[in-house]
Amino acid sequence: MQTKVIKIDAERIDASKIKDSASLIDSGGLVAFPTETVYGIACRVESASLTKLDKLKGRNPDKRYTLHLGWKTDLKKYLPTVGLRAEKLIRNGWPGPLTIVFELDAADIKKQQNHLDKETFKILYKDNSIGIRCPANSIAALLLRETRWPVVAPSANTAGRKPAINAEQVLAQLSGQIELLLDAGPCQYKKSSTVVKIGKKGLEILRPGVYSQAELEAMSQVKFLFVCTGNTCRSPMAEGMFRRYLAEKLKCNVDYLDKMGYKVCSAGTMGITGLPASAEAVAACAAKGIDIKAHSSTALTQQLVEECDYIFAMSKMHCERIDALSSGAVNRCVLLEEGRDIPDPIGQPQRVYNNCAERIEKAVKKRVSELVI
Repeated sequence: MQTKVIKIDAERIDASKIKDSASLIDSGGLVAFPTETVYGIACRVESASLTKLDKLKGRNPDKRYTLHLGWKTDLKKYLPTVGLRAEKLIRNGWPGPLTIVFELDAADIKKQQNHLDKETFKILYKDNSIGIRCPANSIAALLLRETRWPVVAPSANTAGRKPAINAEQVLAQLSGQIELLLDAGPCQYKKSSTVVKIGKKGLEILRPGVYSQAELEAMSQVKFLFVCTGNTCRSPMAEGMFRRYLAEKLKCNVDYLDKMGYKVCSAGTMGITGLPASAEAVAACAAKGIDIKAHSSTALTQQLVEECDYIFAMSKMHCERIDALSSGAVNRCVLLEEGRDIPDPIGQPQRVYNNCAERIEKAVKKRVSELVI
């Protein structure tokens, strides 16, 4: 076999060349193509094609290959349920130099068995998980969008050798073993994508790459914000209760939430900082086994609003204030108690605080139950 080499300019991509390359992949051919990390070998998810790929790579047939997507929205075809942290990581990391191994529960595995043909399911899913990447390179993205069948794409190298980062290195290792090479010059990062596994137990780097552990932790952290007026009564109670019930859902200690990738905070629209939670709010929470004595009030700011993923307000007035600070927050801000304000108990007897705490707890439990972890 002679490997055909097609030079392609990322600034002026010839659509006909991309379509022809995609057709070759669909028919069972192996095509080397550039990504922003290293060159990959595109292969249709089909047994005969994968047998050729295994032989070329010198890999055990049981070893997984990563599904590559041209559009990140195509993820829903292969992953029925996406958890909060995974969703945040996808939003920040795709398209890009990041491969994510998703864990599926038994119900979602069953859905995929019914949704996909038997061969595709067997190839893509191993140990109730699937590895997926959505590259940012424009040539890679267009190629993957043009294929009619799912595509896996391991790095373009043979066993024991480094992944190729330019066309010359691809040919040095694979000439005569692949049908086609799309030559677009050297790759941007010249190193492999980071492979990360994400599930209910957190985030684990399986292979170092472009992104560091610290970067991935920041990219996947989910932030919740509770807003009232002074940040001494309602929102501190809501914050404390939310932390407890979120920890219960995650089956971890409350103090471990940050390490699990979840940050919970509260703030007030009055802009007062440094005040403790009111004695009545502290007592109402203490009666439920929740300690908010260490709380210190925080002022609501535009920066705080914009960095939070979920914002729960105590009243419509607070929603309006949040929207005024950042119009982009309108889709992330809702009333904590659906459709109703939770009145301010400030200055009222303890029983009023206790009643307020009951309403907040009920609303918090509902909100936590709605979260997909």
